[in-house]
Amino acid sequence: MNQNLQMKRDILEVNDMKMPKMVLFDYGQTLIAEQKFDGVKGTEAVLQYATRNRYHLSAEQVQAKANEINQEFGRFVPEKRHLFQIEIPNTMFTPYLYESQGIEIALSNSEIDTVFWNAASPGTPTEGIKDFLEYLKNNGIRTGVISNISYAPSVVAERINRLLPENAFEFIITSSNFIFRKPNKRIFDLALEKAQLQPDEVWYIGDQYECDVKGSLNAGLFPIWYIGAIDLPYTADKNILTVTNWSELMSGIFD
Repeated sequence: MNQNLQMKRDILEVNDMKMPKMVLFDYGQTLIAEQKFDGVKGTEAVLQYATRNRYHLSAEQVQAKANEINQEFGRFVPEKRHLFQIEIPNTMFTPYLYESQGIEIALSNSEIDTVFWNAASPGTPTEGIKDFLEYLKNNGIRTGVISNISYAPSVVAERINRLLPENAFEFIITSSNFIFRKPNKRIFDLALEKAQLQPDEVWYIGDQYECDVKGSLNAGLFPIWYIGAIDLPYTADKNILTVTNWSELMSGIFD
């Protein structure tokens, strides 16, 4: 057994952790690795469905307004995102963004989300996640998702189910549907209620240290920090079980 793996098992023993009844996952850069966000590409795709553009605004101009609004809110700032614990769903943001600029789009809000997201930030399953999910399913370990995300819940579920069609997720909780964003304890409490489990029976895996790791830890769940697809700078925490790939977790920790 290599030293890194032994350290991971030592963390489990120190925390007196037994195998979970359920494993909950973050979405972005955990289940799905998304390409670097390009809001202009997303807006270009949406504007193809415009039935009115009163001021003949370009995608760059519309996205600049979106960035301005988000800056006012303090959203999407990497080092501060954990401080923003109430979600602004796109069902509220998108109508204001377009209608305030004299633009009408011949799509529903959820359709706008789909068109925008697919163009702005396409994604693929993280390497090995399909095998890990199958392993959990075959061993009777339940699974679910908690995601900080502003896209419509149905749009998020469609993407996850399309990219991971064999998943057995019992629920997909999005902040866009349930107000609260990780690390707020309330969204973890909601998942525990839906699962009818106690915190010490559940593991949570995510890539964001403040939102996923500290959030789930403070809610009483056992956190695992997945850094295999991380897209932000990070500083290692020797007290947190950290994995770089799913096979490491599957073969080294569960077996």
